[in-house]
Amino acid sequence: MKTGWRLFAGLALFYGIVTVIYWQVGGEAVGITAIALSAGLAALIGFYLWFADKRSGGVLPEDNLAGEIADSAGELGFYSPHSWWPLPVAASMMAAGLGLLVGWWLTFIAIGALIISVLGFVLEYEGPGKSVSAH
Repeated sequence: MKTGWRLFAGLALFYGIVTVIYWQVGGEAVGITAIALSAGLAALIGFYLWFADKRSGGVLPEDNLAGEIADSAGELGFYSPHSWWPLPVAASMMAAGLGLLVGWWLTFIAIGALIISVLGFVLEYEGPGKSVSAH
């Protein structure tokens, strides 16, 4: 497991160095941004793998050659069995993208709808009288 986060930390460092070199050589703004975002993405994945490695003690059930499938079983989290919220999230995101082509007025309306639909999606099982275990 340590190999994964070290690999991505090394990639983030490499992309960071390449970004600075590309910027100093006189690269274009889009290239500088793309390489810097690649460094950020590699750092994000590396941090997640490091955090997961720290929480699991560094040994995954997949690393055990004599391991069984049941060794990695356990609670993965709560997943909603039915939810209509992804539909308005996708529709409002599509409208926001379309608004960049049609007009800014549509983008502003769609971003408002996107905020409301994301909040509805995230807070679907929150509130008085609702609990995750009841579903």
